[in-house]
Amino acid sequence: MPSPRVTALTKEDVTAAAKRLRATRPAKWTVIIDGRELPARPLILEAAGVPPNDPTNSHQAVKILKDWGFDIHYEGKIVQETRGEAAAPATEELIRSLRGRYRGSSLAEDREREHRIEKDRLAR
Repeated sequence: MPSPRVTALTKEDVTAAAKRLRATRPAKWTVIIDGRELPARPLILEAAGVPPNDPTNSHQAVKILKDWGFDIHYEGKIVQETRGEAAAPATEELIRSLRGRYRGSSLAEDREREHRIEKDRLAR
């Protein structure tokens, strides 16, 4: 359970803390704010003004940041990106509608088949 000061944070508190936060040791969970990749838990702790031994863990910090729509990374890979979220349901629907249409066939297989057909046609 995050500490009371952490649960009382606002998005503006976190954004202001991001400007103050200095580089720290590498972290697995990071957040992108104003083009900077910052460690999630230390950022939340800085924003709340609590010491590093606060009981708030990284997963709780990440959840808070996700809820506010920040871009979250785990070991450098995007976990959640806010810019693509609005299109995500439409993209998922498109993928579901296309799934199965091209089973058993790949682009390379299609190209090889076309090449064989063309080669046979020229040989006649």
